[in-house]
Amino acid sequence: MVVVGSGPGGYVAAIRSAQLGMKTAVVEKDAVGGRCLNYACIPAKAVLRAADVLSEVQDAASFGVTVKSIEVDFPGVTKHRDKVIKTLTGGVGGLLKKNKIDVIEGEASLTKDGNVSVGGKEIEAKNVILATGSVAKPILGLEFGDRILDTQAAWLLSDLPKRLCVIGAGASGTEIASAYGRLGTEVLLLEALPQILPLEDEEIAKAAAKEIGKQGIKIVTGAKVESVEASGKEVSLTYGGETEKFDYLAIAAGRGADTDALGLADVGVETEENGLVKVDGALRTSKKGVWAIGDLTVGPALAHKASDEGVIAAEDAAGQDTHPIDLDAVAGVTFCHPQVASFGMTEKEAKEAGHDVVVGKVPMASVGAPTVYGDRGGMIKIIGDKKYGEILGAHIVGAKAAELITELVVARELEGGYTEVARTVHAHPTFSEAVMEAARAADGWLIHG
Repeated sequence: MVVVGSGPGGYVAAIRSAQLGMKTAVVEKDAVGGRCLNYACIPAKAVLRAADVLSEVQDAASFGVTVKSIEVDFPGVTKHRDKVIKTLTGGVGGLLKKNKIDVIEGEASLTKDGNVSVGGKEIEAKNVILATGSVAKPILGLEFGDRILDTQAAWLLSDLPKRLCVIGAGASGTEIASAYGRLGTEVLLLEALPQILPLEDEEIAKAAAKEIGKQGIKIVTGAKVESVEASGKEVSLTYGGETEKFDYLAIAAGRGADTDALGLADVGVETEENGLVKVDGALRTSKKGVWAIGDLTVGPALAHKASDEGVIAAEDAAGQDTHPIDLDAVAGVTFCHPQVASFGMTEKEAKEAGHDVVVGKVPMASVGAPTVYGDRGGMIKIIGDKKYGEILGAHIVGAKAAELITELVVARELEGGYTEVARTVHAHPTFSEAVMEAARAADGWLIHG
């Protein structure tokens, strides 16, 4: 087995392949851990965590703790970020070594006979898993560099900007805005669509926007960017007839599959019009012996989706029975403050699909723990079908949303419904009790509300 790419999809696929008895190698053109660990998910969350800590310290007086001097040491933030990256990428390297997986440095391409070529050297491969991820796409005829940042450059800044504009208020753009806004940067967040977090339930996105707008962030939806001019020292941006100047412009408005070097067309691997690789439920491509996973395939561009697909592809290559990933049960999380997490249908989508919709909705503050911990904001919203009590979707905005969403995913995957969640005993006092209350609300017997 040769796995091309060592991100969350690739390294998991490689480890599972090795566990199943295949001699395995990983080809990586950059750094072990891929973009997620080195430039995206992990550095992002490290900087976001620094912003979280600052927010907690600023609120310390409400808990009777006096902090006389509060300031942001951004070099210290970058040191924390880099330490986290080093620790986790080192851990991945250790796992590859433990599982006797060879790591080959270089850029890979496929050969017509199904092997992999790296630096002019052909590596024989009975099976190949493509896990090269995605790359940022510039807009408005711009090129990344200097003052025009893609998302990874935004997270790897060495100095804290005074003014930052972010184009695109999806998960990545909203995270960048929330992190830097709380750290003291004046941020303008522009979104062309009517709401930030366009993939989220409208009510959830509105609640998130209300809180994010309090973090030194100006949010403009329905925004039309008319021009951008970048010099060596600043970026001048015009939107809605207004021109403003910023230290940097971060573009978080789309990504594309990273396939240019692979030579897919030359070897008969079919792709969609949008560049994604065509695969079946077992992630097999049109070329026998070649699988594709993660951001190369249809579905949300999420690290955990890639990891699960890596397991499926490896097990299929080993001849095991597999089941297609249920994309409706893959939770998406935005680690802004407050966090936003969801999976499945929104209320609007469920109604449009013809379901007999029931909504169970409660504020986080309906249970005790959020008050104890000082994080009362937000809500939990469960979308169900009345006929069988099925969970069609769930949407959370608030502290710990990233952790709370998984309970509802598990309930759905085990064919449980909101009734089963409502009657499951939850520890007290915990944030998870709000999940139980939302399920009770859907079932028609909300206690705390």
